[in-house]
Amino acid sequence: MATTGKNLSHYDGATLPNGAHFRVGIVVSEWNEEITTGLLNGAIQVLNEAGLTGDQCPIAHVPGAFELPLAAKWMLEGVNPCDAVIAIGAVIRGETAHFDYVCQGVTQGLMQLGLDSGKPAIFCVLTDDNIEQSRDRSGGKHGNKGIEAAVACLNMLGLKAQQATKS
Repeated sequence: MATTGKNLSHYDGATLPNGAHFRVGIVVSEWNEEITTGLLNGAIQVLNEAGLTGDQCPIAHVPGAFELPLAAKWMLEGVNPCDAVIAIGAVIRGETAHFDYVCQGVTQGLMQLGLDSGKPAIFCVLTDDNIEQSRDRSGGKHGNKGIEAAVACLNMLGLKAQQATKS
């Protein structure tokens, strides 16, 4: 499916699980801050709509995308652990292989964290070829991937809660 000209971030808030009893951490990369701020705002909008407020949504800032998995792990395992975490970043392709290494490391780290912890570790890291593509996906013509990440997070928490009641 081509994304050209399509806003993919539409959702029905009435179908979201009630988040009032969850704690969802958000880890945000400071690199490409223009983009990550837009993604963060989208995620917070959805979480607030689902009933999460204040200390139910702790936010941690890290220098770059590569640091996201470790900070996300700390949020899931800390003194006041989160039920899920959303990792927000933006890696924009440059002239070297650095892009590939960072993207692979972040992707593998977050996937492994989710599997090891048994808690949702939601990937909200844009991996675009240029800044225009990132802008389009952080509140522009293709919507806001932060919104989509928060919706996915809530749906995964709802699924986990549903599975727990079946046991």
